[in-house]
Amino acid sequence: MSEQSSYTSDDIQVLEGLSAVRRRPGMYIGSTDQRGLHHLVYEVVDNSIDEALAGVCDRIEVTLHTDGSVSVEDNGRGIPVGIEKTTGRNTLEVVHTVLHAGGKFGGGGYKVASGLHGVGVSAVNALSSWLEVEVQRDGRRYSQRYEKGVPVTEVKDLGKASGHGTRTRFLPDSEIIHTLDYRFKTLAQRFREMAFLTKGLTIHARDLRDGREATYHFEGGLLAFIHLQNRNRKGLHAPFYVEAEVEGTAVEVALQYTDGYSESVFSFANNINTVDGGTHLTGFRSALTRSLNEYARTSGILKDNEGNFSGEDVREGLTALISVKLADPQFESQTKAKLGNAEVQQHVASVVGDALTKWLEKDAAAKTIINKATTARRARVAARQARELVLRKTALESSTLPGKLADCSERGADSTELFIVEGDSAGGSAKQGRDRRFQAILPLRGKILNVEKRRMDHALENLEIKALIQALGCGIGPQFDLGNLRYGKIIIMTDADVDGAHIMTLLLTFFFRYMDQLISGGHLFLAQPPLYRITSGKATEYVYTEQQKDAYVAGLETARFELQRYKGLGEMNADQLWETTMDPTARQLIQVTIDDAASADQVFDMLMGSDVPPRRKFIQTHAREVENLDV
Repeated sequence: MSEQSSYTSDDIQVLEGLSAVRRRPGMYIGSTDQRGLHHLVYEVVDNSIDEALAGVCDRIEVTLHTDGSVSVEDNGRGIPVGIEKTTGRNTLEVVHTVLHAGGKFGGGGYKVASGLHGVGVSAVNALSSWLEVEVQRDGRRYSQRYEKGVPVTEVKDLGKASGHGTRTRFLPDSEIIHTLDYRFKTLAQRFREMAFLTKGLTIHARDLRDGREATYHFEGGLLAFIHLQNRNRKGLHAPFYVEAEVEGTAVEVALQYTDGYSESVFSFANNINTVDGGTHLTGFRSALTRSLNEYARTSGILKDNEGNFSGEDVREGLTALISVKLADPQFESQTKAKLGNAEVQQHVASVVGDALTKWLEKDAAAKTIINKATTARRARVAARQARELVLRKTALESSTLPGKLADCSERGADSTELFIVEGDSAGGSAKQGRDRRFQAILPLRGKILNVEKRRMDHALENLEIKALIQALGCGIGPQFDLGNLRYGKIIIMTDADVDGAHIMTLLLTFFFRYMDQLISGGHLFLAQPPLYRITSGKATEYVYTEQQKDAYVAGLETARFELQRYKGLGEMNADQLWETTMDPTARQLIQVTIDDAASADQVFDMLMGSDVPPRRKFIQTHAREVENLDV
């Protein structure tokens, strides 16, 4: 660790109070469900990441405790405990009880910071039943406890200490946060991401509920991230990498083209995954497109009578990571989904443009990349023609589609839903059992095309995909418009067998690659039909898992019962399908979300791509985790 600027009570500035957080938690953590729960953890870890970015912390410990609390400990400088000059209160208390109080305003505490202006830890405190913080600095140890954001003890001096750092432990308030069910895998993926982006940092995570743990440390930084993302793909060249600083903004970019067709680009600002992009991503894309077009012109590959490559052309098969670090990041909201600093666009564009131009002039991979863009352009023209042909059709015609849409009578995405059903048999039951007012049915015959192995022009020749595009009404690819979506819920309903699982995966791959806004917008769901119908006397019970079946049977007063295993939706009559799977008052739906786009990108490539050994290894590793699959 290196010595940096001082970090004292004088570096803390207070801007406003804490009153609104408990009233409107969504403004600060995005939601009060599992994602909001995880966001609380991220906010506290972000403070430790800030110490790592300052060069004064190289280890972070995160622990999920059995009581639902979480502790985060780092070996940074420790939060200051002197008197804060504006309020006359102890700085430790101010940081935890006042919004916009932190070492990120005056410039003395942090050069760059991932947390958003001191909102994070005070918001976590406000939304916790209790929070305890312990600080070691200047040879002493201090602590304070809060309940629902209010201090219940003074800052205590606990005596001498030999180390330095901060340890925070908190229990989210169940009156506000609807679940304390942390998903270790989701959290660990985020920690891995943070370790990639902070060279020399080690993050160790433990889950005391089941004993799982993981440690992340990557000296290779973004290059290591690129190698991980493309481990199941064939890279067309050695990764390109550049790192530079422009007017106080640190820019780091790594990229590699593969033989695939999907674009996998991820952007970060101060180690925060900006899932909606922003000015740094815009700067990267403009520099990439400009540099490749200039090279193609000067090298004679693009002729005078030919138009330039589009951004879509030059990003086919691209895996790229863009990371910027700056002193005053401006995000759209506390959840930090999009970077808004206007100057960053030019900073990234200049760094990437200069370095990429020099690299293209020297690297033999340049012509390979241009040839790929040329092929992509031809495919784009064909795809545009096919897409326009599909979108010109205003109705689904049974003579040209594999299944006929049974539409609902109501209009408007606020109240309607579309069931995508496997096969005509299940489609027939679904059409009879549905509520025709707001439920539409689209049966698909057979399996749709695996879009992971095909460009869009080939995908648009598939009849099932054409039916999906027309039924949804919002287009595909660059012309996708979520505002034109005809149904608020898109529900995939397939059999609980191997074919059903395959069809579901094909559909999820299609939506992830070509209509990911449906997922990020919260519109895509998976139906959960029952596995068994258990009849005992006059009582009938539907159960959805093997465990539920065993528990219900064990609780029966008599051993006489009938057990019906549903191998397919077509085995249910219309009333049963409605009662168990389609009735909004009784059904169980799983909403499809993407907690980690980089990991999702890897999984879809591994499951549906061309490389067989990784897929075999995945299946062998996770085979025992599969439930409710009838082979």
